[in-house]
Amino acid sequence: MTSKHWLLLVGTVVVAVLAGVAGGAVPMPLGEVWAALFGQGDATQVAIVRNLRLPRIALGLAVGAGLAVSGTALQATLRNPLAEPYLLGVSGGAAAGAVLAVTLGFASPLLLPIAAFVGAALAVLVVLLVARAVSGHADPRVLLMAGVVVGAFCTAAIMVGLATAPENSVRGALWWMMGSLGDAQWRSVRWVAAYVAFGIALLVLWARDVDVLALGEDAAASLGLPVERVTRRIYLAASLLAAATVAGAGLIGFVGLIVPAIARALGARNTREAIVASALAGAALVVFADLAARTVLRPAELPLGAVTALIGVPFFLWRLRGLK
Repeated sequence: MTSKHWLLLVGTVVVAVLAGVAGGAVPMPLGEVWAALFGQGDATQVAIVRNLRLPRIALGLAVGAGLAVSGTALQATLRNPLAEPYLLGVSGGAAAGAVLAVTLGFASPLLLPIAAFVGAALAVLVVLLVARAVSGHADPRVLLMAGVVVGAFCTAAIMVGLATAPENSVRGALWWMMGSLGDAQWRSVRWVAAYVAFGIALLVLWARDVDVLALGEDAAASLGLPVERVTRRIYLAASLLAAATVAGAGLIGFVGLIVPAIARALGARNTREAIVASALAGAALVVFADLAARTVLRPAELPLGAVTALIGVPFFLWRLRGLK
């Protein structure tokens, strides 16, 4: 990637942050936003900027980066441009783990991502076992189909678990399952950001192994790479990222599908470049999508997952058509 491409990505993130802070149910000029950041001006505007919009944008940046990098790792490992956490059932498993934790009373910002990670890891295990039982190895096409089925099963399990829950809890859980940054608070944002940063750091560290895996299992094995072990740890790191995002903002699909394609279109030549570029592009995409969710039907707010799906489904169909 050239310097212009990196400047474009960084500039897009900056624009997304500024637009996210200034836009919303109560639009504010950038001058008033700047004053509110330093505690000056109207007290209501200060509260909106500092306590509502800034943590929301910070969570959007972390969620977007985590989902995009997770998708980048999965696509490179599976050699399938349609792979992403939502479609492979990873996000569904994370949601099931998180809902179970909430039901059992373990809803702290520290424990919720752990519960979601356990659910995501189990979903990955089931998807791999199903794929190997059908095709004898982790065939990318079978993995995708197995992921969709496992994701649907996890969603059904969540619905069954909520069948006897109080009405208010069900309404809140359904909104969370559709994805939202509305409940962002600095304490939970810090934990989500820490998990996302750790997962991204692991994948950056293992980026060279992912490059070798992208050559194919046989070629990677001939180069001395322990394919099974490396593949498992890549899946687990990608699952950690997906789990952290689900714990922080619920189910948000298709970010991990769209953003890696953007990184490749900008000229990312290897996995390490693709990871960094995807983190920046994914962060900007989610913040922009959240801004659209807050403003399209102002003062009502759309589910963030619905906005990303409106973008992602046509993109998925276009990519699927291109694979013929």
